[in-house]
Amino acid sequence: MEIDQSSVIAQVSPGTVSQVDKSWWSPSNFIQWCPTSMSLLQIAERRILKVIKTPFEGKYVNVGKCVGGVENKIWTLVLNKNAEKTPLVLLHGFASGVALWCLNLDTLAWNRPVYAMDLLGFGSSSRPNFSSNALEAESQMVKSIEEWRKQVGLEKFVLLGHSMGGFLASAYALQHPDRVTHVILADPWGFPDRPSGNDANTRIRIPFWVKGIAYLLQPFNPLWLIRVSGPLGPRIVQRARPDIFRKYTEAVEDADVAISEYIYHCNAQNPTGEACFHAMMASFGWAKYPMLHRISALRSDVPLTFIYGARSWVDRHPGQIIKENRKESSVEMHVIGGAGHHVYADKKDEFHRLVLAACQSADSLSVTRNVMVEEKSTEAEERVHELQTEISHTVLGAMQVTETLERP
Repeated sequence: MEIDQSSVIAQVSPGTVSQVDKSWWSPSNFIQWCPTSMSLLQIAERRILKVIKTPFEGKYVNVGKCVGGVENKIWTLVLNKNAEKTPLVLLHGFASGVALWCLNLDTLAWNRPVYAMDLLGFGSSSRPNFSSNALEAESQMVKSIEEWRKQVGLEKFVLLGHSMGGFLASAYALQHPDRVTHVILADPWGFPDRPSGNDANTRIRIPFWVKGIAYLLQPFNPLWLIRVSGPLGPRIVQRARPDIFRKYTEAVEDADVAISEYIYHCNAQNPTGEACFHAMMASFGWAKYPMLHRISALRSDVPLTFIYGARSWVDRHPGQIIKENRKESSVEMHVIGGAGHHVYADKKDEFHRLVLAACQSADSLSVTRNVMVEEKSTEAEERVHELQTEISHTVLGAMQVTETLERP
């Protein structure tokens, strides 16, 4: 691995306390309370990226004052830069970062350039303050991606986004269709309409105290608990989602510790990207401006590929609706049996096959047939998917329904 020396961040000593500022609210004491730093994040990232066999470069790309009026830099991994095929650009999901692509990078970069970035406000990238307005925050994210493209020097590329990254990939393609030769949306967040408050109430009778708590928590960013928990934060991450860590056990040494530490340090930093997501969302599961009703404005010659996990909580009906409505465009929809929301890690071989097929179509500039290609999921998986969708709508509806309460 080659690291751009200009990108090395000076290590912060978490235990250092100023002799002049010893008050309980001081920044030094906060650092002690929340055991994290950018240096610790980079150490955690390098521990995971050791599994990558392909030579790669890690560097910061200066995108200027595109957000927040300050100089911003986007942390980027570059593999197989000089290959002649169409470059592939990867956008991670919420609360994630470049290291979680570690199971995919070798295969995807076998014969083409691959670029994976930490979105602005996430991972090791700069953390400027975003607008609290949903569309402005989205546009700021899109602008940062476009400035990154200019600085890297890419003319055209395949854009792949997972979850929140899928939403942003769609937003980017809407504004810059000339730059994308294919858009791949892996279990994308932010496409469906959210159920109405009345619908949420009819699905489940929500106790008044639950509504009260949800109302009080509305102003907070989604992962606030990790940060306010201080030294308990890493343990909370490790205990909360052991299923995610198991996906990496075959490749990453001590994956339960390595992945949980990486996720913790990604999200214990100044949460400006999280605040951007909070601005774009209408309750955690839905976007304020769903992409389902906006993607029709995407230029018809931009191909789309949807890749869903059969066991995911993400509603895949928008993919089917978009396919039916874009009759003059190339739209494919795939459902991978046995995969959940983290489809790129759950069934990586099938995921690679579908992504590389989309990339090859971009290489040849051929128009793929507008045919639905759906991997067969079992009847049990279909039922699991239905139950997970219903449960997620119910739980998230409990948060959403508070928006209809009268404010005191």
